[in-house]
Amino acid sequence: MRLRPALTAALAVAATLPLTGTTASATTGVASRPATCQEKALAVHAAPGGQRNTVRISVVNNGGRACVVDLIPTITFRGLDGSAEVVPPAGSGPYELSPGERAYAAVRTADPAATEGHVVGSLSVAADPSHPGVTFDAATVGMPEGVHVWVPVTTVWQHSRTAADSALADALG
Repeated sequence: MRLRPALTAALAVAATLPLTGTTASATTGVASRPATCQEKALAVHAAPGGQRNTVRISVVNNGGRACVVDLIPTITFRGLDGSAEVVPPAGSGPYELSPGERAYAAVRTADPAATEGHVVGSLSVAADPSHPGVTFDAATVGMPEGVHVWVPVTTVWQHSRTAADSALADALG
């Protein structure tokens, strides 16, 4: 049984390693990320985005520990199926927020003068698809005639409002 001495030696080495704020799996030694943010620890905001068909959104971790939200904010529109597509295309993944940290994203809907699409009275923003999100009426996000929806898009969470605005502008050309 050569496995037993090797395992004993590995455990002895592991016992001497310093503990840090990041947890590690006892079986793999790989650091794990913080848990998903609880919705009650987050403050989600939405405001006019500077153009008639854009909305700036943000999320703040008001909790006492780092946690993760999904890289892609979930933006839905009252009464419509589906959510805004991410631009440029990206896969779902974790976006870590330290206590007090804010992340930003931008959403583009349809031009208010457009004839295609739908007009709805509100949009909802969730920092993670497991959360129901926060609903904002059209006037709150600078669209008093309603939110015109036709192929809506969103950016991934960014570290600054400027970065979110730039990401949306770059993606849309």
